[in-house]
Amino acid sequence: MTIKQSNLCLSADVSTTNQLLHLADAIGPSIVVLKTHYDLITNWDYSPTSGTGAKLARLARRHGFLIFEDRKFGDIGNTVQLQYVEGTARIIEWSHITNVNMIPGKAVVDSLADAAVRWRERKRYEVKTDISVGTPRAESVDSDTEDGIETTRKTSIPEPQGLDAYRAASVGRKASIVSITTVSQHFEPANSPRSYDEFSEDVFPGIEEAPLERGLLILAQMSSKGNFMTGEYTRACVESAREHRGYVMGFISQETLNEEPEDQFLSMTPGCQLPPEDSDSDAEIEGDGKGQQYNTPKKLVGLMGNDIIIVGRGIIKAANPRAEAERYRRSAWAAYEERIAA
Repeated sequence: MTIKQSNLCLSADVSTTNQLLHLADAIGPSIVVLKTHYDLITNWDYSPTSGTGAKLARLARRHGFLIFEDRKFGDIGNTVQLQYVEGTARIIEWSHITNVNMIPGKAVVDSLADAAVRWRERKRYEVKTDISVGTPRAESVDSDTEDGIETTRKTSIPEPQGLDAYRAASVGRKASIVSITTVSQHFEPANSPRSYDEFSEDVFPGIEEAPLERGLLILAQMSSKGNFMTGEYTRACVESAREHRGYVMGFISQETLNEEPEDQFLSMTPGCQLPPEDSDSDAEIEGDGKGQQYNTPKKLVGLMGNDIIIVGRGIIKAANPRAEAERYRRSAWAAYEERIAA
């Protein structure tokens, strides 16, 4: 947020892969989060290496934003675990953030947190194997002559701590006088940019690649008129978040829910809209006629204490979506800086 001077999330509610990828690329420079609904996309490509999720991940690295799959998990623990890590979409593989509706109870958050930990442990490292063939030079190899056969020894790269399953050892490699084959293995984090060699240089400057740790948002409050998320429900959401501080990053809410000194949860807020450029910035904004109520960035961020605004149709349906995204970014960031400076 600080590097990009942005607290804007784009809600990319579109129906085709081309639309989604085009928006991610065009609006990416203005946002810190891209919110998706993969099940709205009619031609979603499920390939783990070249599909829609993989392409989104590359755009996220290029433009420096996180991907938030707005799944709103809301079932028994075992079911949501499977929906999160299995199935055709394998949401956990490409989405940095997801969210949960806590109507089924705290067990749904417990189950997702457990699934994320187990997935991260499985994905922690990958083995890279390099094979090269060339002519040996006397100064580059240590040779022993044994029974008339020249033997070249190569020591492998030391393994990272904790990888007891892999043991690096010195191995003998035989070579003729005119050629040598070298096989080496090394270990690196599975989320290293080198895992995507063709995109390794195409990363937003100053922003590290997202870690393997996944984040969860709890749906604590909604902006739709007449919703049933009572104060008791919201308090239960906060309690569950405090029990899983290492996994729950914040809430979808209408106001900040940080009440205790150690609370450092982000509040991401939908229902944000700017009035037209030529009108009063504090003008009253009408809803969409389908239950959605709107507020300005100044009110949501400056007055209500939220951190990130979520904007969809206000940007997507604009005559110039890229310019409109910048207008939202400037307005929301100004409200944020004014609030934290107070």
